[in-house]
Amino acid sequence: MKIKPAFLWGFLFLSLSVFPANAKNIVDSTGNTVSVPDQVSRIICSGPGALRLITYFNAQELVVAVDDMETARKQFDARPYAIANPRYKKLPVFGEFRGNDDPEKILGLATPPQVIFKTYATMGYDPVELSKKTDTPVVVLGYGNLAVQRDVIYKSLRIIGQVLDRQERADALIGFFDGQIAELNRRTAAVENKKTCFVGGIAHKGPHGFLSTEPGYPPFAFVNAANIARASDVKVQNLSHSTFSKEKLLDENPQVLFLDLSTLQMGEGHGGLYELKTDPVLQALDAVANGRVYGVLPYNWYTRNFGSILADAWYVGKVLYPDRFADVDPAGKADEIYEFLLSAKVYAEMDALFRNKAFKPVDLGAK
Repeated sequence: MKIKPAFLWGFLFLSLSVFPANAKNIVDSTGNTVSVPDQVSRIICSGPGALRLITYFNAQELVVAVDDMETARKQFDARPYAIANPRYKKLPVFGEFRGNDDPEKILGLATPPQVIFKTYATMGYDPVELSKKTDTPVVVLGYGNLAVQRDVIYKSLRIIGQVLDRQERADALIGFFDGQIAELNRRTAAVENKKTCFVGGIAHKGPHGFLSTEPGYPPFAFVNAANIARASDVKVQNLSHSTFSKEKLLDENPQVLFLDLSTLQMGEGHGGLYELKTDPVLQALDAVANGRVYGVLPYNWYTRNFGSILADAWYVGKVLYPDRFADVDPAGKADEIYEFLLSAKVYAEMDALFRNKAFKPVDLGAK
């Protein structure tokens, strides 16, 4: 049987379309196989935390556009990766924050992306539809939690490493997180008669007051702290956010309080700091009366700030177990962490944004 030339050309075209010569297959966090170019030099990041993870790979130069979270001018901008990379504010915008992408804007970019990384796949624009509308591979990443879902983060780091051909950096990041957490545990695992503690003011899709907390707050978990919000019920332990009862807080009367400084976004006359200064129930707490309230860097800011979480853990350890952390300068440790993750020391700028209250006792004297 003689094969016609037209058939051969058609088969060749189909083969090149389905199996591009310079491509590789990646299995993303949802289990989908995505074909991406062998060499990736242009990307965009959709969804909370996606650009943070890419910045950890020192891949800033690959980013050709950002969502509008990066360009909005606000009084506070407590995302260390953004502080370390002011260039993000000058890039074109491809859509709204929280994954609400605009395919037309993506298609209209002067420098089009070869790959779209997307976190929180069920939030905003559907990743499958986004890929179809933009004719661009979308790689979905899980975000997870350093305390109970580290495997989710690590899987995403390995995926990014495969896509960008930076597997060594993925391994270094995973080793860094594991090493930090292991050292914090080593210093605190054997401590007995621990001081009880509570962290309030944690942000969750925006700022909240002092009763906003997290039962499984990672900085407490890493130093084996006696967190009064942590329940025996595993489902409650793994909650990403909860509102604690004021009466329960007074009844437990923790020995040490921490204030997540994201609450300062609420402005004068509002938020956790104002409540600690004015609320009679909170003022009845021994920790407030005895000056044992300490400021920590924001845990959530466009989802979880992994660098700040580690830095907070070292400071929490220093406060709760001063003898076991006598060699630690929390500000210096924070910059050590930021420099590894972001190639920049940003603690001083972060502290200044929050009225120089980070890693210090909080002055509750003036209302």
